[in-house]
This record gives sequence, structure tokens and C-alpha cells, in this order.
Amino acid sequence: MITPILLCGGAGTRLWPLSRKSYPKQFSKLMGDESLFQASAKRLSGPDYAAPIVVTANAFRFIVTEQLAAAEIAPAALLIEPEGRDTAPAVLAAALQLASQNPQALMLVAPSDHVIPDGEAFHAAVAAASPAALAGQMVTFGITPDRPETGYGYLELSQPIDGASEISPLKAFVEKPDVQTAETMLAEGRYLWNAGIFLFSVQTILEAFNTHAPQLVPSVTSAVRDAKSDLGFMRLDPTAWATAPAISIDYAVMEKADNLSVMPFSGRWSDLGDWAAVWRETAEQGLALSGPVTALECRDTLLRSEVAGQAVVGIGLQDIIAVAMPDAVLIAHKDHTQNVKQAVTKLKSQGAVQAEHFPKDHRPWGWFETLVVGDRFHVKRIVVHPGAALSLQSHHHRSEHWIVVEGTARVTVDDEVKLVSENQSIYIPLGAVHRMENPGKVPMALIEVQTGSYFGEDDIIRYEDVYARDEND
Repeated sequence: MITPILLCGGAGTRLWPLSRKSYPKQFSKLMGDESLFQASAKRLSGPDYAAPIVVTANAFRFIVTEQLAAAEIAPAALLIEPEGRDTAPAVLAAALQLASQNPQALMLVAPSDHVIPDGEAFHAAVAAASPAALAGQMVTFGITPDRPETGYGYLELSQPIDGASEISPLKAFVEKPDVQTAETMLAEGRYLWNAGIFLFSVQTILEAFNTHAPQLVPSVTSAVRDAKSDLGFMRLDPTAWATAPAISIDYAVMEKADNLSVMPFSGRWSDLGDWAAVWRETAEQGLALSGPVTALECRDTLLRSEVAGQAVVGIGLQDIIAVAMPDAVLIAHKDHTQNVKQAVTKLKSQGAVQAEHFPKDHRPWGWFETLVVGDRFHVKRIVVHPGAALSLQSHHHRSEHWIVVEGTARVTVDDEVKLVSENQSIYIPLGAVHRMENPGKVPMALIEVQTGSYFGEDDIIRYEDVYARDEND
């Protein structure tokens, strides 16, 4: 069986404002009713696949478990990176984890934010590549290009592709080209897009790291050996992990190895690298519309509203991307969506919260969003999952008033515990030790009105927490 290795620790900004540092695109529902991460986990499952190993960042660990549970997928392991070190250390950590169980296993390493609509065709490509991987080859998957794309790296083959999906030796990796070079490469017919998806045995990749990137091996080995189990997660040792060089798997191993093969894949594929790619994957008759939007006399345009009840209207637009969030709106020409990253950098330099923080703050127990901000008050909507509970806590600088609007809350205030139902409220005085729980079978929602002199999330003193968080988590 093949063990999928799902990499989901990255936090890209090219799909801002929907994708942000605190809630990146792999967890967003860009292509329907499930997130890209959930779609990837489902795609890499079935009778020929073992339970996945997921490598992610500490900030995303509860989002990962929540989304996997919703997709009804139980992971074999959840490895938590103390900090981002690019893909090579992550792949090595997963290989070492799997080696302790089955050193002959095949690993399918894949990003968790790609779109591959034809899962059966992809499974067939993986199956066709498996004999080569079992024989000691490191197989990388190349996408048959349908346009001169400048946003992808390429894989060069020795011979043109004749349409057959047969594994071929890799001649060279090619960096992202300019338009003229991309057009020439497309015409030659022996270049594929580099999908960043790899298939190899545990033994093969460990030998490759020892040969081509020995500087990584001691640090990552120590990080895995000294990892700590925490609520079902495996926390890689932060001291050892910090000494591992930050480098991609391509630069560390693949571009140095001589046992590389390429498996062509001619089905649809996208890494959704920018909003133009989202438009290309979702447009019908030139229009990509999502949410409460209206398009009049528009062409080749994407209109997206992420707020229920917030209408977005486009009139006479052509080649325009418009994305509306509760706290930010993006309007861009479709040819300039690669520059969104620059805009985020500028927003960050200006101190704009919207640059990195998502309007919904996801927590292990649910989520909250700020509705109104005043000098002496904040108003939030809080949603708590069935059976979940916030930490037992108190505040130095604010009091709170909770009004339940959906479900029932079990509320602790100092020594008193009571149930608060819909349309009922309770007051939490400043300094009171309190907790909110959802004892029901459906989500519980309430409106929280905070009053005081300071409202930062660091004004939380935790006494008990089932999720083992500290004040900064």
C-alpha cells in the first residue's frame, strides 16, 4: 500500500484576502463544499492507500484534525513542525516516521492545496509509476501543459511526449520561464509542468538524503527521535528542528539525484497559485461567480462574496478579479494577480491587521469573529462545536456579557454552573473565573459583548484547558 504524505504547513498570500497567514488557502473552500486539504486527503485514499501522514504547522493543528474528522479520514500520524523549514525537512521527517513502521513502504508526497478533478486518472498514474518506485527510482509527476505558463517550473524530458502515459527519465529541472521561452518549450513537446508530487520508497529517499543532503539528516533525525506526543499530535523537537537548514526537496535532493523518473499526467491539474488560476478552474462561459453576486455584461471575470447577505455587483467588467471579505476587498486585473503578494507586503508594512489575520479566528473548540469595535467595547459572534469547551479562564481588563442565540451553553462563573438557553444571557464580571461549554449535539452560538480598557487575546489567564494551550496559543 502507498502512504500519502500530505504537506500543509505553508501560508501563501497570492489568494489574499481569502488566504492569509492565520488561515491559508489549503483550508478554504475554493472549489466547492470541501476545502482543498479535504479534497486532497480524499483523493489520496482508497483500497491501495494507507492512512496519511500529515505534516503541518502548530498554528494549524486543530484545523487539520477538525477537517480530517469532517472528511471521515483518520491519519496515521500528525507531525507538528515547530517552525517552517521548507519541504525537504518535512519530507525527511515523514520518511523517518514511516521507516520505524515499514522501511519498504512507498511514500506519495503531495501538497495539500492542489486541484486534480479526475481522481481515478491520477490513481492510475500513481499505479503505473509504482513499479519504478519499488525498483529504486524517485518518480516525480509532470503535468502535460496546455498553455505557455510562466508561473510553473518545468521538467525536461529527452524525447517529446507522444500522448502515452509512460514513465520516462528526467533530463533536467527548468526554472519558471519567461513568456517567449514558455512558448518555445510548449511547441517542442518535451516539457512538463513540475507538480511537486513525488513517489518513492522510504529506503530510496533516506538513501538520497544521506547522499545528497547529509547536512539535514542529524537535525531531523533528532527532531523525530525526541518528538513529544501531545493530544494525538507528534511535536517534533524544536531545538533540533531549528538547526535543520530551510531548503526545498527539489534543491536538497531531486536536482542532484541520478535515479529520477517522470510520470506524465495529462488530466486537469492546478496549484491555484493565484486568482487567475481560480478563475480558470471555476469559470463557466467566462464567468466565475461565488456567493451573492450579480454580473451584468461582464466577460472573463471572477466575482466572489464571502459574506452571507453582502451583495457584490459587477457591471461591464472584463478581465477583472473582485473578492469581497468582511474586512477587505480585492479588485485586480486578471493579468496582475501575481502582484497580490506585493500588496500584502505593503499592507503588512502599514500595520494592517487584514494582511495576515483572517476575520474568523479558528480555535480547537470552534471559531469567533469580531462584529463591532469601539473604544470601550467589542462585540463578537462565537460558535462552539458540539461537546467542545473553552478553557477555564479570567481577564484582568474586561468584563463580558453573553447572549445565547443558538443552542444551549453550560456556563461556569466562579463557583456557579448553569445552563443558558436561546434568548437568555449571563454577565461575567471582570476577574471572574469562567468557562463556556456546549453540552448539546448541535453547534452553539452566542453574541459576546466585552467592555473594558483592553481587549487583546493575551488578556487570558488559563486555569484548565482540555487542548493543552498556553496564553499565546
